[in-house]
Amino acid sequence: MLPQACGNPVNLKSAANFAILAGSTVTNTGPTKVQGHLGLSPGSAVTGFPSGVMVPPSSIHISNATVDQAKIDLTAAFKDAANRSGGTSIAGEIGGLTLIPGVYSASSSVKLTGTLTLNGNGCADAVWIFQIPTTLTTASRSKIVLINGAKAANVFWMVGSSATLGTYAIFKGDIMAAKSITVTTGVDVEGRVLAQNAAVTLDTDNIHMP
Repeated sequence: MLPQACGNPVNLKSAANFAILAGSTVTNTGPTKVQGHLGLSPGSAVTGFPSGVMVPPSSIHISNATVDQAKIDLTAAFKDAANRSGGTSIAGEIGGLTLIPGVYSASSSVKLTGTLTLNGNGCADAVWIFQIPTTLTTASRSKIVLINGAKAANVFWMVGSSATLGTYAIFKGDIMAAKSITVTTGVDVEGRVLAQNAAVTLDTDNIHMP
C-alpha cells in the first residue's frame, strides 16, 4: 500500500529555477559544473566562476529582482516543509535504511553514512520530505539510491541549521537550509543547494537540477 497517495510535493515556485541560492556568499574552488541558475541575495560576493562553469543557459544573479523573488519563494517552501504534519520519526543515522514515500522527522541532527535507499513503490509522483531541526551531514562516499519510480525532483531536505556533504558523496534532492551549505570535494548533487541566510561553498562538484 502506498502512503498518502504518494505525497504532496513542496512548491519551490521561482526558486525551482536555481540550482544554487545563498544569502551571504558563494565560494567555489576548482572546475565545479552547475546546471541551473546561481543566485545570491542580499550578499554580493560570488567567487570561483570561472574556474567553475555555468552550463548554458544557466546564469548568475546577484541581488536583483529575480533572485530576490526566488529567496522569498524559498522561505515559503522552507516553512511549508517544516509545517508538514504526521511525520515518521527517524534516528540520527539514516544510512542503511530503505524508506517509502512520506514525511520523516528527526529530533536533532541527521547523518548519512553508507547508502540511503528511497523506494517509490512504483509511484511516479512519490514524495519524501525530511524535517531536520539542526544539521545534516553526509559521510565521504555516501550515496542516495532511488528505486521503483523515485525521483530526485520529489525529495526535499528541510535543514534548520546547516548542511555538509562529504567528499565524493552522491546526493539526491533539494536541500533547503536555514543557514549554510558546504559541498566538499567531488560531490554529485542531483537536486538543488538552497541556503536562506548564509554561504554556499563548493569544491570541484557537479550540481545539476533534476
